[in-house]
Amino acid sequence: MKSYRDLEIYKISYDLAVKIHNASLKLPQYELYEEGSQMRRSSKGVPGCIAEGYGRRRYKAEFVRYLIFAHASCDETIFHLNMVKDTHQDMASLFEPFIKPYENLSPKIHKFIEYVDKHWNKDFRI
Repeated sequence: MKSYRDLEIYKISYDLAVKIHNASLKLPQYELYEEGSQMRRSSKGVPGCIAEGYGRRRYKAEFVRYLIFAHASCDETIFHLNMVKDTHQDMASLFEPFIKPYENLSPKIHKFIEYVDKHWNKDFRI
């Protein structure tokens, strides 16, 4: 792997974050800076933490730490998607299709954390 961009979890999370960003801008004006902002930040936090963790990959504990942050942001995004779906039923069809992909992404991030924790070479050098 030459870059964090080669990681499947990064590719999936980046694509979803772009789509969530665009969809969230369709929320009512009063939600743009409330739930919409939270949703945008948590969804962008997933690929952001993966990228930052990869930059710290020389230090296994730091890499794992940022992957855990990415996993937490993934779960937070699921919460925000469900909240918008349940509080804005008229927009549920716009946000509901993102829930399953995030629910599928969450265990993939978890498995990658386990992989790094068990198999990452302690002597890895950039």
